[in-house]
Amino acid sequence: MNRNAITGASVGLLMFSVLLGLALAADDEADEAEARAQYALLYGDLDGDDALSRDEFRTLMAGRPQFKARPALIDPVFARLDADRNGSLTVRELAKLGTLRQAAPGLMKKAARPKMKQAVAKPRDAQGQGQGQRPITPQQLAFFETKIRPALVTYCYECHASSAKTIKGGLVLDTREGIRRGGDSGPAVAAAPDDESLLLQAIRYTDDDLKMPPKKKLPDEVIHDFERWIEMGAPDPRDGTSSVAAKEIDVEGGRQFWAFQPPKKADAPKVKDEAWPRSPIDRFLLARLEAKGLEPIIDADKRTLIRRVSFDLIGLPPTAAEVAAFLDDQSPAAFESVVDRLLASPRFGERWGRHWLDVARFAESSGKQVNINYPNAWRYRDYVIAALNNDKPFDRFIRENVAGDLLPAAEGRQRAEQQIATGFLAIGPKSHVERNPLQFRMDLIDEQIDATSQAFLGLTVACARCHDHKFDPIPQSDYYALAGIFRSTETCYGTVRIIQNPNAADLLTLPKDSGQLDAQEPLTDGARAQLQRQIDQLKKTRADLLRKGNLFGNQQGLMTTIRLALLQSRLNSFEADGTPKSRAMGVRDRASAVDSPLYQRGEIDKPGDVVPRGLVRVVSREISDVRQGSGRLELAEWLASPKNPLTARVFVNRVWLHLFGRGLVPTPDNFGAAGQPPSHPELLDTLAVSFMEEGWSVKRLIRQLVLTRAYQMGSGFDATNNEADPDNVLVWRMSKRRLEGEALRDAMLAISGQLTLDPPKGSPVARAGEGNTTPLQRFGGAYDLRLTCRSVYLPVIRNHFLESLALFDFADPSLVVAERATTTVPAQGLYLLNSPFVIRQAEALADRLIRDVDNDGDRINEAYLRTFGRPPTDKEKGAAQAFLEGESRGEAARRTASSTPGRAGWAAFCQALFASAEFLYRS
Repeated sequence: MNRNAITGASVGLLMFSVLLGLALAADDEADEAEARAQYALLYGDLDGDDALSRDEFRTLMAGRPQFKARPALIDPVFARLDADRNGSLTVRELAKLGTLRQAAPGLMKKAARPKMKQAVAKPRDAQGQGQGQRPITPQQLAFFETKIRPALVTYCYECHASSAKTIKGGLVLDTREGIRRGGDSGPAVAAAPDDESLLLQAIRYTDDDLKMPPKKKLPDEVIHDFERWIEMGAPDPRDGTSSVAAKEIDVEGGRQFWAFQPPKKADAPKVKDEAWPRSPIDRFLLARLEAKGLEPIIDADKRTLIRRVSFDLIGLPPTAAEVAAFLDDQSPAAFESVVDRLLASPRFGERWGRHWLDVARFAESSGKQVNINYPNAWRYRDYVIAALNNDKPFDRFIRENVAGDLLPAAEGRQRAEQQIATGFLAIGPKSHVERNPLQFRMDLIDEQIDATSQAFLGLTVACARCHDHKFDPIPQSDYYALAGIFRSTETCYGTVRIIQNPNAADLLTLPKDSGQLDAQEPLTDGARAQLQRQIDQLKKTRADLLRKGNLFGNQQGLMTTIRLALLQSRLNSFEADGTPKSRAMGVRDRASAVDSPLYQRGEIDKPGDVVPRGLVRVVSREISDVRQGSGRLELAEWLASPKNPLTARVFVNRVWLHLFGRGLVPTPDNFGAAGQPPSHPELLDTLAVSFMEEGWSVKRLIRQLVLTRAYQMGSGFDATNNEADPDNVLVWRMSKRRLEGEALRDAMLAISGQLTLDPPKGSPVARAGEGNTTPLQRFGGAYDLRLTCRSVYLPVIRNHFLESLALFDFADPSLVVAERATTTVPAQGLYLLNSPFVIRQAEALADRLIRDVDNDGDRINEAYLRTFGRPPTDKEKGAAQAFLEGESRGEAARRTASSTPGRAGWAAFCQALFASAEFLYRS
């Protein structure tokens, strides 16, 4: 963050931004706390890394009244705020400072526990939500079922379940109300997420009098999961009855649920207003509106429509020339021509590829406790983009993602492509530091089951790892039937075996005639010789330390071992002639297939009966077991089968979500009982069947949807409609939506003329090579400035996202994410005012305007046309001229001989346009 940015022209910029509708005000206490934290960071961040180190925090806090008399409290408070334990405080961590009590009694050893607000039990609805509370999101539900409930079952229920022989401390943890009510010591989970929860105190072992479990501390990863859960607000879908009581899973009865029934095509309904629909889809929507006595809103104007469809299909704004051409084209097929041009653009795959990468939890590092690079993950990214550009049939795409290595291939290029596609199963997060190989393997399998079932089926099958699924008819045996398939599969993700990573693996070697790009330049003879000298020297140092008996006894020995392993790995990534080896992340079948035992409560030291490899029975009506090899090919064929009732529905719903802002099923990753039913079931089924009948073509489906009249409606307000349907479930208008971080960044680059459309070769992570992500984290901010490619090609490091993406709700790549959150926080406004990236693009746009346009009036027009796709109103033009004149007078007093007259004012004006609500939102 630039502490000197809010000076001079920026004051005027702030004023002009307010005129344009930039929302910087904090709407609630959380936003105010974050705003205060931003300004604390502004002055306390002495080394400019956008975080406060412990020393910087000490300096900042030393003069504050609550610490002046008790400086010894500063370090414990820092430790409390440092949620991810990385030794520095982010804005969000620092924002929680105000929630800590001034006396901070819980920080002092042996001090009395802090008094916490009593949680008040409130009536809950069917989704397990208290009245007046936010609903549990699909991601929160999945997190609870895959992380929290299994941990409670494994580590807590023996002493703290309603079925336990003796309930220790009066604490029952197998119901939602039990965990909130707590036991003898008070509520286990605080009513407010920012308050300290006794549960966290207990599992962190920070209080000698309160340790749970008492005999052995939980693994760090499990503690981190509970911290994340409580930070979310402890979302808990459990009802008031004990979740321990066993119930028989009725698979056959469960098949009567709507999502497990085969989709059926329906005739488009009759409507009263026959003139309005342009397609059968419109008839389905209009019939529902008419049944409620509502009418669709008026159509969008042509300027709005081309901006909307350009962002939706390629993620970039239309150029001024493209807008003009569309306005001039008065033919009935004008919009259709625009759609076909956008679908044919290479930019289409980059835009829609990013949507799938959210679902595929794509990242280039492992995340978890030790964040390790995945230098070959970028190949899967490029595969996805190419698949969408080539309109690869989605059923084929599924088969390649799950079992591409097992499909026939005509030549090396196709075989390599299919191998790379299986990277879907290899790129997920992993706890490389795990010392138990079986635990690591079963956790990896669990992540693969979770990603596969959510991405393609919209089901949370991984919730059945420790117990029968609590909502859907999926018994634990079905989970372990799938586990056998993945247990018979070798996951090749690479990495180097070092002390922090005992779980290294091979990579797939691609065919020599694959024609695949390489991220690294060939290794010259000189570079090879230098590498070899370094390796030889490290080997000598290691030998000396080994003779002295202290190879692993000091820092030098550990660093020598790690550096040697990394350098050897780098050398081994090249052929003898210096050509980079062509390798990829992915999977392949093991030599022999094995079935998995059913592990009681998911614990690897409690194996039960062996379960034959198979599929999820409630969905697979005809085949439940597998017979060929690992069974992965049969799994892929079943997922992509037209007889599977879920796959086409789930994907069609994802496409609808991205185009209309809300899925026909509003829980896109959960079509089970804990999700929500479809708003238009006949329309969803008709689209799903048509999608399959028409060859699973993604482009054809998108074209069909954007050519509807419903998609081309305006986004205006209608009081009657809004009263009856405030969430626009019935689609009476097009909902306004804020652009994602990638679209915002790409749009600024495009408008400023700085966007490089040629895809980069590989990734910065690939060029960094194997090892820890720390160097990439340290220089991550530079990538925003240095790389001018589209944002889909920026490095994705788990837990450390680039600021331009993270502030605008980038998808968590440790989870399957179909629908991103949309938040409005002060940090976004501060970013748009102070980010070097935004300032640089504003300056570049100003330079273009000054160079290309002769006078101020025309420049203002051109700026609006390029930024918003429309000319300014008279009022806007007058405000802009007044602003520029004021800036010009101030600039004249500061001007140096080398400065360009008016440039600073124009740059501030362009930055204000970038920071405006109209630019941030797509109507």
